[in-house]
Amino acid sequence: MRSRCLDTANTGASTSRFPWRTMLLIGALALTSPSHGGDGHDHGDEAPPAAGGNGPRRQPDGSVFLPKPAQRQIGVRTAAVIHAELSRTIELAGKVSMDPNAGGRVQPIQAGRIEAGPHGLPSVGQDVKKGEVLAYVVPSVGSVERSNQAAQLAELRSAKVLAEKRLARLQDLVDTVPRKDIEVAEAEVDSLAQRLAAIGNGLTGREALIAPVSGVITSASVVSGQVVDARELVFEIVDPSKLRIEALAYDLQVAADVGGASLSLDNARVPLKFIGAARSLREQALVLSFQAEGPALARLAVGQPLRVFVQTTSTKPGMRVPSQALVKNPSNQSVVWVKAAPERFEPRVVTFESLDGVSVAVTTGLAPGERVAVQGANLINQIR
Repeated sequence: MRSRCLDTANTGASTSRFPWRTMLLIGALALTSPSHGGDGHDHGDEAPPAAGGNGPRRQPDGSVFLPKPAQRQIGVRTAAVIHAELSRTIELAGKVSMDPNAGGRVQPIQAGRIEAGPHGLPSVGQDVKKGEVLAYVVPSVGSVERSNQAAQLAELRSAKVLAEKRLARLQDLVDTVPRKDIEVAEAEVDSLAQRLAAIGNGLTGREALIAPVSGVITSASVVSGQVVDARELVFEIVDPSKLRIEALAYDLQVAADVGGASLSLDNARVPLKFIGAARSLREQALVLSFQAEGPALARLAVGQPLRVFVQTTSTKPGMRVPSQALVKNPSNQSVVWVKAAPERFEPRVVTFESLDGVSVAVTTGLAPGERVAVQGANLINQIR
């Protein structure tokens, strides 16, 4: 009986000590074993993917890594620069004017009322041919003048009837009347007929307004029935393929040093022929006149302002680069992108001068033989 009680006591004591040992063991295992989050909260053990890869990216040194497929996709083109002596260029403000040999104005020589021509009144933008009748002007005559002309016309008709009868009698007596008397009578009849026609046309005739040149109507300021004065501008015609360009030079020495000129239209260079310089000032500047021809000028309008690039006879060393190769960096400096490796482009800060509106002369920042991105430079500059 006593041994059974001792066993019971030992068993109870061991049982009371077991939970503490179990709890210590579970805590140790919890500290050493990895933990797992629930669905949607597991951050994973994988490291984040490395930035960059094989895509276009900006390098820490400012250069751009651009793979060949990306270069073809954005249309990158490069060209080697060549050191040469380039003409000094001066940029002048100019405007388009009419060529006096390829344009004209239509003005009536007397006051009157406008009537439509055979094909109606022309409108702005319509093509016309030289010698084409654009409109008619019916002269405006006062009542007193009209009555005087009507009286004179009646008097001439009466005189013509008498002259015709006298001529008929002389012709009946052709064998007894000298030939010279008959000729005098015939001349009198012809003279009276011509005077009647002239006065009749003055009363009922109309002046035809004819196109002096072939071209396009640029100004039409009348409608049918409108009364116009003499020498009033009715139509203006311009041949758009032949225009004059006038530029203002504030340095009077420029006129003596013109080696060539051009203007830029849609990134295309249009050469100009220097005609001469005026010998009087306009707005305190000397007017330089240039002649321009070609289909590209059809996009210009008379009076349109533009920039004229005048090349002088003096030269300056530099490298010709297209204007679209120049871009701005974050510091607002002008840079070009140089191809340093097949898939690597470096920015170069350059200084330049204008040449002809399409290309510039780079004076510093480039070395001869380096390949510059002449197309797609703006897209390369946007890569980050």
